[in-house]
Amino acid sequence: MQISAKVKNSGQVHETSVTTGDTTQTLAVPAKAAGNGSAVNGGEFLMLALATCYCNDLYREAQRMGIALVSVEVEARAEFKGVGLAARNIEYRAAVVSPASPEQIEALLRETDAVAEVHNTVRAGVPVVMKGA
Repeated sequence: MQISAKVKNSGQVHETSVTTGDTTQTLAVPAKAAGNGSAVNGGEFLMLALATCYCNDLYREAQRMGIALVSVEVEARAEFKGVGLAARNIEYRAAVVSPASPEQIEALLRETDAVAEVHNTVRAGVPVVMKGA
């Protein structure tokens, strides 16, 4: 499955979309107040990607493991020390409300951590290549 994201910005016009396979969705992301870019920065989106991935994967893995979930809350955070520097101290936490036992929930959290694709991409340090200039 191919996944892509697109941003088009010119002044006060700011358009964002994501595509998975043949399905494209637009996202409501405002432009900066002064224009020239997004009001949400890439680091924030990276943390949102980690939180979203783990949240979605918790539901997927819970279904696979036969665990009912009532609610999920995931928070991801990192430190960005300066221009051009990679994030440091990336961490996340998850809270799950479920009728399952604490042992089942712990197993679900561990299993989901092991298979979360965005997390594993960051952990692997996959190269990012610029095509064309």
